[in-house]
Amino acid sequence: MDDDKSQLPAAADTDAGRPHRNFYGRRKGKTLKQSQETYLQEDLDALSPGPVGWDVNPARAPLDLAARFDGKPVWLEIGFGGGEHMVHQAAQNPDIGIIGAEPYINGVAMLLGKIRKAGVENLAVHPGDARDLFDVLPEASIDRAFLLYPDPWPKARHHRRRFVTPEHLAPLARVLKPGAIFRVATDIEDYVRQTLEQVPRHGFTWLAEGPSDWREPWGDWISTRYEQKALREGRTPHYLTFQRDAD
Repeated sequence: MDDDKSQLPAAADTDAGRPHRNFYGRRKGKTLKQSQETYLQEDLDALSPGPVGWDVNPARAPLDLAARFDGKPVWLEIGFGGGEHMVHQAAQNPDIGIIGAEPYINGVAMLLGKIRKAGVENLAVHPGDARDLFDVLPEASIDRAFLLYPDPWPKARHHRRRFVTPEHLAPLARVLKPGAIFRVATDIEDYVRQTLEQVPRHGFTWLAEGPSDWREPWGDWISTRYEQKALREGRTPHYLTFQRDAD
């Protein structure tokens, strides 16, 4: 996800039973191309993981992932940006299903274009807040999760907005299977610090045994546009791998 974000919270939602959740990122950027508008109109509904929104699932009934992905293991990408990594993983792993959550509609449109070009079919897309998706993912249903170049929120007073906080990590831990892998990539050193401090508190073990385990990308990694931006600006990527502990 990009680091150019509005700092205005979304308006409070008054749906009965819905928790109040501030949203601080952008939902839309520059005007979409006509082709991108077409992707959203023609492709997005068919890629739904199931009823996620409070308007269509006020009872917060769990999604039927087995039916949606024909019993395949399911991976989750939180904030997929432009979708490069998500499509790459889907193409390289046709025997798994991948759900991506991304509230930035321009990124969603970019992903849909990449899906069309690659012809991959083992994907589902939630164009919204990952917290709403966590509500309806069954417990211990996800085999792998990715958090790649998340919003850095560099100012100290904004660190509570980062993903690596209890508000996000507790539900993530709930939906991951024991032994599931959680990958985090970031170029922000203080984000690394907070990640290593907070993630183990929520039932994860950092798997690093030496410097190469966080300095070198994973073997199946594809460099994203956000990583390329970090490298151009002289920041060092970090690749952190955690495993969900057995309860």
